[in-house]
Amino acid sequence: MPLQAHTLAELAQHLENCQLQAQDTLKITEAHPDMDWDDAYAIQDLILASKLRKGARVVGYKAGLTSHAKMKQMGVTDPVFGFLVDEYVVAEGAEVKVSELIHPKVEPEICFITRTELTGPGCHIGAVLAASDVVLPGIEVIDSRYRDFKFDLKSVIADNTSAARFVVGGRVAPARDLDLRTLGVVLEKNGQPVALGAGAAVLGHPAAAVAMLVNHLGRRGQSLPAGSLVLSGGITEAVPVQAGDNVTLRIQNLGSVSVRFV
Repeated sequence: MPLQAHTLAELAQHLENCQLQAQDTLKITEAHPDMDWDDAYAIQDLILASKLRKGARVVGYKAGLTSHAKMKQMGVTDPVFGFLVDEYVVAEGAEVKVSELIHPKVEPEICFITRTELTGPGCHIGAVLAASDVVLPGIEVIDSRYRDFKFDLKSVIADNTSAARFVVGGRVAPARDLDLRTLGVVLEKNGQPVALGAGAAVLGHPAAAVAMLVNHLGRRGQSLPAGSLVLSGGITEAVPVQAGDNVTLRIQNLGSVSVRFV
């Protein structure tokens, strides 16, 4: 870990301030090109610790950049992982204030709720499906703190994978009762389809993203607790939104979920 502890703390505070104040910044690797993967996740951990000290509560985890469409859109080659806290939660059909964000985009996701603890390394799709209680539709609102949404993998990890808001809803279904690979997905903005996809766009199977998250946590001496919510990653490219937009996600056999931007 080439960066000093005080530098990690300064970068974490800077990125959290950018998120809270809706201000963009240059990607942090421009000033710190020697930053490594451990540094990136250490900065993310420090942001989480800061939020927990201020009373936030972890409500789940997210995988990001899990589809080839997203990887190509952002110019990266591997998934990333982040945390979800209660300040990101939006009720189904509720409003998101664009003034609190920098340049929001929405992604359609298949979300998992676990019934039992999952541990890694060695976690696989079958283990995820066995441990999952239900799946349901979710819209993630991502909002990179980096100017023009331009970043590299280490910078986006440090920025908690662009996490900002999310909403889940629709119908829940047992994870093992559906072929998640073939579920059709339609993302609508103001009543018009703007992105189409299927579950297989996420690493071939959405549960593969959850397994990769669990193995990532396992390498860090952590596990995925029972009752966790996991956003498995955007099925399509991210779609920009602005004040006045209404977004609805429809997933085959799982119903729909909506959110409004004001």
